[in-house]
Amino acid sequence: MDRKILTFHAILFDMDGTLIDSTPGVMKAWDTFAKDYSLNASQVAHASHGRRLYDTLKEFCRIDDEDRLLAEIVRFEREVIDGGPIVLPGVQNLIAQLRHETTYGWTIVTSATNVYTPAALARCAIPLPEVGYVTSNDVARGKPHPDPYLAGAQRCGVDPTKCLVVEDAPSGLLAGHAAGARTLAVCTSHTREVILASGANPDYIVKDLTRVTARWVDGKVEISIDESDE
Repeated sequence: MDRKILTFHAILFDMDGTLIDSTPGVMKAWDTFAKDYSLNASQVAHASHGRRLYDTLKEFCRIDDEDRLLAEIVRFEREVIDGGPIVLPGVQNLIAQLRHETTYGWTIVTSATNVYTPAALARCAIPLPEVGYVTSNDVARGKPHPDPYLAGAQRCGVDPTKCLVVEDAPSGLLAGHAAGARTLAVCTSHTREVILASGANPDYIVKDLTRVTARWVDGKVEISIDESDE
């Protein structure tokens, strides 16, 4: 077993693909939008994973009108929720460990909007972080820019260099590194080989969050990571 024991001041989680799986709903939404905008649904879904929907729809659907863009984001996210997101393995246990003694040492940093995020978390029975969370509405630039994870560290009141970013997408891993944090990749939406070949260079990589445990020691979070392939 290739296990590492590490200490951080806060843990910053991505949401889609890291804490929850919304793939059926996302593909349902892209199938609809592909028909409306003459797109290849699977190609766009792959190319846009981890990015803000605002940036993705603007680029691929070529929507320049701000009001129409915002309305289309709402329509897209409604289809994703209707598709039924589910919680990923290990998530509930890890969040429970992080909430055991304190409420300030973790948050969620997502490319989703402030409408979709609480609805998706509630659907999956994941508690909201006490410090709040960071959505696409809270930053001027989305992942792979550092802005989302800088905002997440600020919500936890810690230096980003003392944070661990947990991500499934190369764009999010790049954002975490750009913010100065260390990064943990979970192979829940991309294979280990794809992540390693992407250039995102995660510091650590695991199959899923069943391979991660947490406990609080002197006001800091001690993380145990099992990087084995088994």
